Amino acid sequence: MRTMGKHFLLDLKECNKDLLDDMEFIKGVLHTVAKDAGNAVIGESFHRFLPQGISGVVLITGAHLCIHTWPEYGYSAIDVFTYGDLFQPEEAARFIMESLESKNPSIVELKRGF
Repeated sequence: MRTMGKHFLLDLKECNKDLLDDMEFIKGVLHTVAKDAGNAVIGESFHRFLPQGISGVVLITGAHLCIHTWPEYGYSAIDVFTYGDLFQPEEAARFIMESLESKNPSIVELKRGF
C-alpha cells in the first residue's frame, strides 16, 4: 500500500474535566499544535454543547485536528490526520495528551492510502 497519510485516533480517558469544557483552552491547544508544526490554519469550526462538551475541528496545511469532549466522563476523542512530511502526528498526540492531563490515553495509528 502506498501511504498517503497517517491518522491517529486518540481516546483520552481520565482527563482534567474543567479543561475539557474550556472552549478557549481547547482552541489554544489545537492552534499550538498547528503553530509548533509550522503549518498555517486555513479553517476552523467549534461548537459548545449545553450543559457541557465541545466539538471542534482545525484544518491546517497538510493536516486536520478534530476533537470531541465529554467533560462529565473526563473523556475526549481526537483525530489527528496528516499527509506529507511537515507535520509529525506523534508529537501532536503527545502534546494533546499532556495538555488535557489524560491519565489513561490510548492511540490507534492508521496508515491511509491505496
